[in-house]
Amino acid sequence: MSKHGMVETEETAGERLARAAEAVQRLTRWHDDFPTPGVRFADLTPVFADAEGFEAVIECLGSCATDVDLVAGVDARGFLLGAGVAAVLGTGVVAVRKAGKLPPPVISREYTLEYGSAALEIPADGVDLAGRRVLLLDDVLATGGTLAAGAELFASAGAEVVAAAVVLELGFLGGRERQGDYPLTSIVRL
Repeated sequence: MSKHGMVETEETAGERLARAAEAVQRLTRWHDDFPTPGVRFADLTPVFADAEGFEAVIECLGSCATDVDLVAGVDARGFLLGAGVAAVLGTGVVAVRKAGKLPPPVISREYTLEYGSAALEIPADGVDLAGRRVLLLDDVLATGGTLAAGAELFASAGAEVVAAAVVLELGFLGGRERQGDYPLTSIVRL
């Protein structure tokens, strides 16, 4: 698939989604009380370590928005997803970093997690983001703060998030409601 790929049928898209969802459901490891008591952590490492599972996830995420200039992956598992999808789409990739990991100047946004708060950053110079169309990726959508902060970063840099996608959505935490007007795709929604 490239960003200039052919239009596909709904059946083909459904088969791709089913293949990715099966891999995610089969391979995800769950950890109770991690990283803090009361949180159930979804470890997608086994999904990414499985060649067929990783390929299915990358193909599925790459189909969410094929007419983009950049793919952005949120720290840290989003880096893996972003790089894979950017390679498939033939675009560049931008790493959305945790605070303090990029040299200044940066654009920064604070957000809340289900177990605390944090901040994300992107470069304020060196990467021309103005007017660019961005596909924003993360591994898990929980309360929605991380993905929303990432979208705000790109908007403040003059870019447009045209779509966002995640591997796993924990729908009971309401994160989808915190997102912008862009389409949001999740491979598996619990």
